[in-house]
Amino acid sequence: MTSPPKLVLDTSAYSHMRAGHAETLERIATAQVIVLPVTVLGEFEAGFELGHRAEENRRNLAEFLDEPFVSVLDVTTLTVRHYARIFAALRRAGTPIPINDVWIAAATMACSGHLLTFDGDYARVPGLDHTLLVPS
Repeated sequence: MTSPPKLVLDTSAYSHMRAGHAETLERIATAQVIVLPVTVLGEFEAGFELGHRAEENRRNLAEFLDEPFVSVLDVTTLTVRHYARIFAALRRAGTPIPINDVWIAAATMACSGHLLTFDGDYARVPGLDHTLLVPS
């Protein structure tokens, strides 16, 4: 199994990686670049604040982000345009998804990446290159 050169992780994929999910680890190991949209970092921080191991989780995330093949994808004008198109298309189709997922999909499209996720909502996003994994 080979991952696309630019693999975008959503929150669910990162969480499964941390839990040792074999297929997630294999796809990450074969990717040239791992990208985390800034929206995903916001979801992590919110979870850290609500959890009991905030400092440990922040330390683990910082170590991951320090890897030379991992980068953070900021919101750009191109991301905003993709966001608007996705949001409007889903609204017109009557199939909205959570707003953070729209931002993550938009960031994935803006960087020409391939999203790795366990969240089936992304299947509703027209034109999104993604892989939906199944928890083991």
